[in-house]
Amino acid sequence: MADGQLRAEAREFVGRVWEDVVDDIGTLVAIRSVEDLDHAVPGKPYGPAPFEALQAAIGIAARLGMDAHNCDGRIGYADVAGASPRQIAMIAHVDIVPEGTGWSHDPFGLTRTDGYLIGRGVLDDKGPMVLALHAARFFAERAERTGIPNPYTIRVIIGCNEETEMRDVEWYIEHFEQPAFLFTPDADFPLICGEKGGYSATLRSGRISDVIVSFDGGTAGNAVAGEATAVVRADAASLPPADRIDVEPAGEGLARVTAHGISRHAASPEGSINAIGLVVDYLLAHDLCSADERRFLELERAVFASTDGSTLGIKSEDQRLGSLTCIGGTMRTTDGAFEQTIDSRYPESITGDEITAAVGSLAERHGATLTCDLDMVPSYQSPDSAPIRTLVDTYNELTGRQGKAYCIGGGTYARHFACAGAFGPNDPEDPMPAWVGAEHSADEGFSEELLKRALEIYIVSIARLMELDL
Repeated sequence: MADGQLRAEAREFVGRVWEDVVDDIGTLVAIRSVEDLDHAVPGKPYGPAPFEALQAAIGIAARLGMDAHNCDGRIGYADVAGASPRQIAMIAHVDIVPEGTGWSHDPFGLTRTDGYLIGRGVLDDKGPMVLALHAARFFAERAERTGIPNPYTIRVIIGCNEETEMRDVEWYIEHFEQPAFLFTPDADFPLICGEKGGYSATLRSGRISDVIVSFDGGTAGNAVAGEATAVVRADAASLPPADRIDVEPAGEGLARVTAHGISRHAASPEGSINAIGLVVDYLLAHDLCSADERRFLELERAVFASTDGSTLGIKSEDQRLGSLTCIGGTMRTTDGAFEQTIDSRYPESITGDEITAAVGSLAERHGATLTCDLDMVPSYQSPDSAPIRTLVDTYNELTGRQGKAYCIGGGTYARHFACAGAFGPNDPEDPMPAWVGAEHSADEGFSEELLKRALEIYIVSIARLMELDL
C-alpha cells in the first residue's frame, strides 16, 4: 500500500471508530481495578477488580474480531493472525493506582468535557489499551477486506499488575516466545529507549509509644503523597496552624494533623510537595512525639529532605540515564510500628544493592530496618535500531517535529522485552490545561484529539514495522 493511501485510510478509520473507542475507554474506567491481594484467589491472583478489568478488555478484543485469551487471570492477549507467527506486539495494562483525593469529577465515570476525557486510567493506561486494541482492529479489517494477510501476527498483551510488581509480564515472559518487536503505549512521545532501574523498599521502625496514635499518608508507593494525616495525643486548640497543614480535634485529648501536598509520579518528582514530609516536620517542630518516635521521624526527615537521594547517601548520575531520584511513597502505622515506603529510579552508575546498603545503614542508626521489595535493573535499547527509528520517524512525520528517542526514570513493560520501546500517547510538546490531571493524579485526563492522533501514529507505525525484516 502506498504511504499516502495508508495515512488516508488510517485517518478515515480513526474518525469512523472514535465513538466506539470512547465507549470502550468508559467501560474500562468504570472498573476500580486496584490490586487487592487480600481477596486474591486462584484465577484472580491480583484480586477481583483487576480480573474484572482483564475480562472486560478481553471482551472488547473479542468483539473487535481478535483471538482473545485469559491466561488464568495472570495476563491476557489477543491476536490478529498474520502470514508469519512472528509477532509485532503492543502491551498495555488495565490495573490502576487508587484514586486518591481532590477529584472534581467521578474517577470511575468517564467524563467528556471540552474535548478532554477525565477518569482514572484515561491516560494510565486504559485509554492507551483501547487504542492498541483498535489499532489491531484496523489490520484485522484490512486483511479481511483485501484478502491479503498481514506479514506478521499482531498481538496485544493485556496486563493487569503493572502498577505494583509487574508479576503479570514476568509470568508472560516465562511462558511465551518474545515478539519480534514490541512497544507499550504507556509513556511519552517521541519514544523512550532507556529506563532507569526501579527500586522500592520499606523502612520499619521498632515498637513505638502512643503519642502518635496513627499515621496515614499517600495512596501508592510510586507517587509522592498528596495528603497525609496523623492523629496525636494533644490538645488541638493549643496547636497552631501552618502552611498546607490543618489541625482539628479528633476526640477527647486527640488532635488530627492533616497536610495537603502536591502529588507527582515517583519518576518525575520535580515540583512535588510530599504531604508526609509536611506532617513529619510539623510533629517534630511541636514535639508531638516520644523519644522513640522522634528517632524514626528524624530518619523520615532524611527521606523527604531531597528527591535526588543526597540526604540518604545515594545521589548518583550517569551520562546515558541521568540522575537518580528517590521519594517517600506511603506511610502507615502497622502492628505498633511505622512503615514508610521509598521509591528510587536509578542510573547505571549505582546498583540496587548499593542503595540497600546505604539506606539500610542509615536506618540502623535510627533504630529501624530496611527491606528491599523490588529491584529492576536499568534497561537500554539503541536509538539507531531499525524499529526504534521507524517509530520515531513516523511520529515526526505525523506531527511535523524533530523528536529523538530518549531515556526516562519511569518503569514500563518495555524493559522486560528483548526488543522494545515505550511509545506515547502523552506528548510533552502538547501540555494539558491545568484543570486536567496527569497520571496518578486527581482528575486524570487526556485530550481526545491527541488520543486520535496517537491512534493514527500507531496504525501507520505498525504498517511500517510490517515492512521490516524483524
